[in-house]
Amino acid sequence: MTLEEVLISVWRQALVERAEVIELGGQRFRVRATPRKGLRQVDFTFEGRSLRGLEQNPATSSRWAEMARAGAKVMQFLEAGRYVAAVADGKVTMYGPKAAKHRSV
Repeated sequence: MTLEEVLISVWRQALVERAEVIELGGQRFRVRATPRKGLRQVDFTFEGRSLRGLEQNPATSSRWAEMARAGAKVMQFLEAGRYVAAVADGKVTMYGPKAAKHRSV
């Protein structure tokens, strides 16, 4: 699987299917709720990278939050505390100068 495929899989399992545990390549990772807002989040690894998927908080002022308020399922992905991608309704947006924008699987 590519990173983009993994991100979509995590997004689908955590937000669309509302699974309590996601499965990736034979590994299982628990989906938790954040303490204050109750947003879904999951810490997982892919090819030695430690990543976190975090449901978008609709109460913020970002364009992603606006999409979430409109009913889209949006998850941000972080690595080492930095945002690396977002998945909104099955479409991946990678961040960074070399990122391929708006991929979907």
